[in-house]
Amino acid sequence: MMNIKFFLVTFGLTLIHLTISAQISQLKGKITDSEGEPIESATITIPTLGIGTKADSLGYYELNNIPLGNYPIKVSFIGFSTKTLQLSVNGTQPHVKNVELISMTNRLNSVVVTGTRTARRRLESPVAVNILDSRTFDITQSNTLADGLCFQPGLRMETDCQTCNYTQLRMNGLGGSYSQVLINSRPVFSSLMSLYGLEQIPANMIDRVEVVRGGGSVLYGSSAIAGTVNILTKEPRKSSFTISNNTSLIGKKTLDHFFNANLTVVNEEENAGVSIFASHRDRDSYDANGDGYSEMPLLLNNSFGFNSFLKLTPQDKLEINGWSINEERKGGNKLDLQADKADQSEYRLHNIVVGGFNYEHQSKDKDQSFSVYGSAQNTKRTHYTGIDQIDAWGRTKNHSMHGGVQYNYIANNFLNGKNTFTTGVENQYEYTFDEIKAYDYLIDQHVNLFGAFLQSDWEINNKLTLLSGLRLNKSNRIDKLVLTPRFSALYKLGSEIQLRASYARGFKAPQALETDMHMAFAGGGVSVIRTDANLMEETSNSFNASLDFNKPSEHFIYGFTIDGFFTRLYDTFVLEEVGVDQNGNQQLLRKNGGNSSVRGVTVEGRLNYDQKMQFEMGVTFQKSTYDKAVSWSSELEGNKKYLRSPDTYGFYTLSFWPQNRFNAVLSGVLTGPMLVPHFAGAPGIDADVVNTSPTYLENNVKFSYRFTLNQVKQDLQFNIGVQNMFNQYQKDFDIGKNRDSNYIYGPGRPRTFFLGLKFGLM
Repeated sequence: MMNIKFFLVTFGLTLIHLTISAQISQLKGKITDSEGEPIESATITIPTLGIGTKADSLGYYELNNIPLGNYPIKVSFIGFSTKTLQLSVNGTQPHVKNVELISMTNRLNSVVVTGTRTARRRLESPVAVNILDSRTFDITQSNTLADGLCFQPGLRMETDCQTCNYTQLRMNGLGGSYSQVLINSRPVFSSLMSLYGLEQIPANMIDRVEVVRGGGSVLYGSSAIAGTVNILTKEPRKSSFTISNNTSLIGKKTLDHFFNANLTVVNEEENAGVSIFASHRDRDSYDANGDGYSEMPLLLNNSFGFNSFLKLTPQDKLEINGWSINEERKGGNKLDLQADKADQSEYRLHNIVVGGFNYEHQSKDKDQSFSVYGSAQNTKRTHYTGIDQIDAWGRTKNHSMHGGVQYNYIANNFLNGKNTFTTGVENQYEYTFDEIKAYDYLIDQHVNLFGAFLQSDWEINNKLTLLSGLRLNKSNRIDKLVLTPRFSALYKLGSEIQLRASYARGFKAPQALETDMHMAFAGGGVSVIRTDANLMEETSNSFNASLDFNKPSEHFIYGFTIDGFFTRLYDTFVLEEVGVDQNGNQQLLRKNGGNSSVRGVTVEGRLNYDQKMQFEMGVTFQKSTYDKAVSWSSELEGNKKYLRSPDTYGFYTLSFWPQNRFNAVLSGVLTGPMLVPHFAGAPGIDADVVNTSPTYLENNVKFSYRFTLNQVKQDLQFNIGVQNMFNQYQKDFDIGKNRDSNYIYGPGRPRTFFLGLKFGLM
């Protein structure tokens, strides 16, 4: 009898266990973004059960042993809004839930191409890449590329001429010629364009700008010592249009008008499309001190361009882009007259045309691809730089061409990891002719740079990625071959912390740089840069190390980045005063100095709350010094510290959008003290002197409101605001025709009121 009871109890317990086991289910699916791309390492959890998993490299996931019941499921990943779903388990059938996550506005996990020459998610890239997108241009009222670049960590835009306002981009404390500027990943942004080009490019043509600080992108060429700025023009994704007009009042007396138009057309099959953009700018001159000479020149700019694609087959894609810029700028006095009728004037008339193509073929299994690409630019410039009506007209011709091929192969089982091999060859040619007969000034230069590159992007496991690359360079300005290697590593401590380190070697050929093609006014004449006949190449070793931390939750995402950098320059290019010519014009000689170093740290912070508030900031602390003092003036002892290079600079943006129609934004740019030379001959300046500029914090505010016009199914947005609202602006500009035009520092504009209107699909 006892055996029967024991058997019945055992049978009952077994039946209950089998019944419960039969009710255990499985959850599986795929996690993608809004464009259908898989999100590797996305987290899927069932909080009430305390279980979870992560998606694989293709976005797939599985959760097993889920008992009978109803449960909330949370799907999250850094840079995306957390999504909560409901799961009801009432049987043994597997449950399939594919989830699409919506990207948040902090751009943490966007796809980038600049760091590795192949598409990678930002958090997965072994080279750190920062993104400046159209949203940042919009919230900071940045109408040009130059306006927006200062809202990136480690970057500073500098105005270097009181008369014509030529600018340069400084990255990690180095001058503009140390940064490689790309347009759609191609180096056709010439040395001449660097003088004014960053201000000439309107923001409405830009989809995003990818920034790599340090030498980690040396595979793009020799000039990527300080870093790389890749300007990617707007891509046709869906049919839409926008029209906008912005009017600014500078210093209560000068008007600046911008009119922009964008049109995108994509066919129903989504295998062809074109994006067209146009911009018109008309700005009067601005005289800050009432002496009759401008501190901001008159500007008239017309820009037009397009970007298109055609998918020939599912594996073949052709992209063609092009744009043109026509700009006239005039500074000095008597601006209503021809430039040579003024007491002092700088006049520039630019006609710039840029174009390029890229053909890409991808294998059906997506393991192999190759591309053939080419691009070119042609610039014609008529210019005048003169004082007392001297016949100082000049002309410039500049064109560059770039072409190459690139092949990518993905080895999915490379020593138990995944390795993407990239190789290719390319050639870059640039010709520059620039002449002003009155000053016996002539640049007639051909530069040809051949490059061959090989790169390994090895994901050893889901924590460690090693990137190694080598570029072979042959310049017609150097007799020998130059090898520029780079190494980078990414180590992930879970999904929240990434550690990166990189090394790169770079070089600069002894050729004319962008500042060589600008003449400043000084001492009642002009200042002309000459190049030493024995100028040798400059070489560099660059090191970067960074820690990236980002923490997502249901309502918040916050994080910070600490990036340390060190660049050692050998045979550094320096400028030294070498006297005057027979006409009394100052002569500066570009020559090789000794070695120098740039070192520092950049700290970034970010916080996003529920897509209703976002804060971003970046500040750089750095030192730029020569080993031996450089005598920039024949009257003063040399100085080891770099001129015009502040030890501290940075930015912040604070955005509020409590509901999706109203936005309020505070933003600012910090510029710390720096050494600024002031040459003798300017009014009240009897001898050369070096001054220390004050600290500037330029603060801006912008409000906008968006209406929906239901009759036409389009949006109408109004905006209003103030830039540099506390008028942080230079107070000691030189006066009169004998001013030192290079004695300029601080923010590029005084207090400026603006209002705007935008119509279209937003």
